[in-house]
Amino acid sequence: MTENTTTGIAISDVIAIARSAGRAIKAIYDTADFSVEVKRDNSPLTTADTRAHAIIVSQLQKLTPNIPIVSEEGHLPTWQERRQYMDYWLIDPLDGTKEFIKRNGEFTVNIALISNHTPVLGVVYAPVKDQLYYG
Repeated sequence: MTENTTTGIAISDVIAIARSAGRAIKAIYDTADFSVEVKRDNSPLTTADTRAHAIIVSQLQKLTPNIPIVSEEGHLPTWQERRQYMDYWLIDPLDGTKEFIKRNGEFTVNIALISNHTPVLGVVYAPVKDQLYYG
């Protein structure tokens, strides 16, 4: 796998992060032992969401300590702050939480790098199917 020529980030590193989060999600999914909370917006939040979020954020911070991270499961910076970002990671640690809860396997780990308001790198990983898409 190659390095993104715009950012200098190796896609293989981001793939490894997505797979790591996917393994954690799958381990929880396989046990069917997870709690479900309800977020302010009335959407569900599981142990798998928070665990995947922690893994992705921790590993992205090691990989690119100067690039901010915007996550569905994290603190959302104000628009005033976010509009200053030239580069940032946009992640959804477990996209399809309702599907995870239904146990139908239709959920993914999503990680994208946005540069100058344009996506320049992305990874989508479906842990149950072990299918990976990247670009």
